[in-house]
Amino acid sequence: MFRIGIDLGGTKIEGIVLDAQGKELFRQRVATQREQGYLPILNRIKSLHDDLATRIANAPHTFGIGTPGAVSPRTGLLKNSNTVCLNGQPIKADLEKLLGRPIEIQNDANCFAMAEALHGAGRGKKLVFGVIMGTGCGGGIVHNGEVISGPQGIAGEWGHMSIMPEGPLCYCGQRGCVETLISGAGLEARYGEQFSVNKSLRDIVKDFDAGDARAVAFMKTFCRNFGRAVANLIDILDPDVIVLGGGVSNVAALYTLGIAEVAGQVFNDSLETPIVKHQLGDSAGVIGAALVGV
Repeated sequence: MFRIGIDLGGTKIEGIVLDAQGKELFRQRVATQREQGYLPILNRIKSLHDDLATRIANAPHTFGIGTPGAVSPRTGLLKNSNTVCLNGQPIKADLEKLLGRPIEIQNDANCFAMAEALHGAGRGKKLVFGVIMGTGCGGGIVHNGEVISGPQGIAGEWGHMSIMPEGPLCYCGQRGCVETLISGAGLEARYGEQFSVNKSLRDIVKDFDAGDARAVAFMKTFCRNFGRAVANLIDILDPDVIVLGGGVSNVAALYTLGIAEVAGQVFNDSLETPIVKHQLGDSAGVIGAALVGV
């Protein structure tokens, strides 16, 4: 059976068609245009789905959607999405009515983890934790090829585990969340606070590579916080592999200094958990959406 997946982003909606073996057949993008509001976004999703279904002559297919945030199992309403017009809306029920078929909606980090578990860096592993370190931080858990979302729909929300109770205030109301300390936006904010200079993470890393003392000290703190966050994760789940994704995952120091910090803080006499870079890149989200579909 074919699989159709849609990755619902803040600026674009991307769709994909996979065949029964998971091979990509078609891909298409449209603008989200979230400024137009909730109902126009639903209509754009339907239009993209219908266009992709036409490409396979409307053959039987599963359909899944990945989005920031999650559908609350208690209310059926979307929560925690950065496309704020979707929050508090019964998006799953409304889309099922609009399309006349069942669908599955999963958090985008869950979709990333699913794609990497089945077709990427976690292939062949039993328990995979997928980490997204981008503008924010998220995570997803895949066990034996199935996403674990939990009774509250928040399993894997690693970005909002506090590792510094007196640390920076997070938008969620806590202090010292992982997201405030090691996400791209969090790192840039912390650098600005510490040195009264606004720099992109890319430029901070360039300074670090050039041996700039300020950047070296800052990156060591970053890797120490990364080590604490990942060690905590390993202590709880003991996954077979951790796959890093998002723009921050491209920072080479994570795979040297960062992993060394994890090894020094994990509750074990050695670090046996592979911590690896993603293989599917920006395609993971939409591939994962197709894989979680019903």
